[in-house]
Amino acid sequence: MLKGIISISGKPGLFRLLSRGKNSLIVESLQTGKRTPTYPYEKVISLADISIYTNDGGDQPLPQVMEKVKALAEGKSIDVKAFANDAAIREYFGKALPEFDEERVYTTDIKKLFSWYNQLIAAGVTEFEEPSQEEPVEAPESEEKAEE
Repeated sequence: MLKGIISISGKPGLFRLLSRGKNSLIVESLQTGKRTPTYPYEKVISLADISIYTNDGGDQPLPQVMEKVKALAEGKSIDVKAFANDAAIREYFGKALPEFDEERVYTTDIKKLFSWYNQLIAAGVTEFEEPSQEEPVEAPESEEKAEE
């Protein structure tokens, strides 16, 4: 679940949101476990709020894209340095999300997504989407009725 995972501009890595203060957020690094405050002047964004441009005119939410990448990578981390060039990275990403907009999604964006994916897998975060909130199915009432 990416809802509580954030990225902070100017700080490397990803963070888990722990609590909110008056003028700051308390976050914990996924890599080191170190807790630090963030301040209003820092740009903070939840990974659940990010999306990838697609050719059909819409966007694909990052949690769904991460699930597709996880399925393609079989739940293992991705070695970005193993790719020969940018075209190979884009081709691999195209297997996970074939409808991504090749003009508006840059190779650096894909590398960042793979980096985040690897950090999440290393931190033990393997579920990226919120569990569906389906209503429980009620058992049918028994056919026997109490006589009055």
